[in-house]
Amino acid sequence: MPATPAHPAEFASVEDVTERFAAQGYIADRRLATTVFLLTRLDKPVLLEGPAGVGKTELAKTLAAATGRRLLRLQCYEGQDESRALYEWDYGKQLLYTQMLRDKIGELTADAPDLVSAVRRIEEQDSVFFSDRFLAPRPLLEAVRGEEPSVLLIDEVDRADEALEAVLLECLAEYQVSVPEVGTYTAKTPPYIVLTSNNSRDLSAALKRRCLHLSLGYPDAERELEILRSKETGLPEATARHLVEVVRGLRELRLRKNPSISETVDWARTLAVLGVDELGPEVLADTANVVLKYERDLGRALDVLPRLVDPNRTLPEPGHHHDGHGHPHHHDGHDHHDGHDHHDGHDGHDGHDGHDDRHEVDGRALRTAMDQQGRHDKDYYGAPGPGPTRRTAPGAGQGARSFAAIARRRAV
Repeated sequence: MPATPAHPAEFASVEDVTERFAAQGYIADRRLATTVFLLTRLDKPVLLEGPAGVGKTELAKTLAAATGRRLLRLQCYEGQDESRALYEWDYGKQLLYTQMLRDKIGELTADAPDLVSAVRRIEEQDSVFFSDRFLAPRPLLEAVRGEEPSVLLIDEVDRADEALEAVLLECLAEYQVSVPEVGTYTAKTPPYIVLTSNNSRDLSAALKRRCLHLSLGYPDAERELEILRSKETGLPEATARHLVEVVRGLRELRLRKNPSISETVDWARTLAVLGVDELGPEVLADTANVVLKYERDLGRALDVLPRLVDPNRTLPEPGHHHDGHGHPHHHDGHDHHDGHDHHDGHDGHDGHDGHDDRHEVDGRALRTAMDQQGRHDKDYYGAPGPGPTRRTAPGAGQGARSFAAIARRRAV
């Protein structure tokens, strides 16, 4: 019998992680549950890497729900300024207080012999306007100085610039944030920190060194079926099992975006709403847009859905396609390059001789290739870019400038 945890929200064992995650609808395998347990006991952040849609973000949400902690989320993006992650000075509040205290400022500088002396007196009061009262915390500072225990989710950190990575290091290593005008805040109760990455670029060694690491991929068929059961989609057991096999077959195609686990759940719910109890090519073609979000991917999938539904079924020759509504249409046998042909030979996936070789490739090798760093071109949403050309130093914001300007006017 596992020992009773010191704190009701702490996990008693790896098995306790699995059980409490399952109670929240998250099916965790042994490796993942072990990593979460170590995260909570070693007070180290965890970096989750893997393709989109395998449950990285959901893990942080589930961790917060299972432990009763507050969830704080920093959504990363290219060009993000560090002030959006750490803190900002509340310029509006500073200005309001300055206006309300203008008489007091006048008294302070009334007997100053010259402008320099007046400014010096006002500078001595900087600590009044650059204090906790006027500090607007962002997720990192809120997680560190907050009284309530929290889970800090730093989502899609690979989309942020390397400069922001450097800003994160202090918080990840020591659970503290330094504010030059005030001092250093150190967490009384260290937050559980979860970072996620879709592998659109390599992260720095300094960041990885501070974290536990876990690479997440698509689950095997039995675990994905178990996830469907836990979501209570309403789809019959046999149909759900068949759907999982179809989705796994789709992931073996050369798709721009593979169906995620959450999209598999959405597809199951869609079929349940339609009252489907047996899968067929027609109903899957009519609803495939639930999991396939690009027209080229949809065209490729419609060609192979009959084989995925019934492996013994004879497929038409390559070049026979479906229209955008999932219903078959016919070619005259002379022109296979009309407006409905999704395989034009220019996308880099078909052979140069026009022969479609996607059924001859090992699907596991394709999935592995899709999960490699640097696999995306410059137009991909998370690809590295030039980033911002100018950054604002913490504390040198609008509040400081406005206070100095008002002081100068009063002194004159």
